[in-house]
Amino acid sequence: MCGRIVQYEGMAVYMEELSPQGELFSGFDALPINRFNVAPSTRVQILRGADDGLHIDAVKWGWAPFWAKGKRPDPINARVETVATGKFFKHLWPDGRALVPSDGWFEWVKDAENPKLKQPYFIRLKDRSPMFLGALAQVHPGLEPQEGDGFVIITAASDSGMVDIHDRRPLVLTPDHAREWIQPDLSVVGAEQIAKECCRPTQDFEWFKVGREVGNVKNQGPGLIEPLEAPRT
Repeated sequence: MCGRIVQYEGMAVYMEELSPQGELFSGFDALPINRFNVAPSTRVQILRGADDGLHIDAVKWGWAPFWAKGKRPDPINARVETVATGKFFKHLWPDGRALVPSDGWFEWVKDAENPKLKQPYFIRLKDRSPMFLGALAQVHPGLEPQEGDGFVIITAASDSGMVDIHDRRPLVLTPDHAREWIQPDLSVVGAEQIAKECCRPTQDFEWFKVGREVGNVKNQGPGLIEPLEAPRT
């Protein structure tokens, strides 16, 4: 995890979930994003906190430090166990904290009878509310994408029944923890505590089989997240 996410609500919906009492400013509207099959290397809407307020940026999913460029594909995830201490993400931790608003993510499980086949599952919150994925990002100012900009989603170990789908899951934060995560004055200790201790528990989620059409990144639409079975928890 995490290799494919869903982002279909409008930014106004995500912002209402993140901060119901927050001030609205230009750029927020309820027009749905309608991305039901968001793949790595594409530009994704993320949220960042700064001294001059909250920023919404479209940033490439995937990042690597300059000295690692070209050696392998840019990582799209960062393990929570090492993100604060490893040298790879040292440039981003902790000042590059960001959020990826999302409505769920996909995982693939090998077919027990035919390992060449994989069954996709969609995972979302039981109450179907928007979620906020903890991330790290490098974003230069300006409207045009800059060389070296990108983001990674932080992942944690799965537990309970979710481990049967995948042994990793994104760092999903409650709205309260998400707001704190992107505060510019959050301490290094505070950031590490949120990352390691505040991932939402498995019992907040449900997951179910979906059609294999999601395996093709060209496919979009709400049909990709239609359940083929009753949700599990």
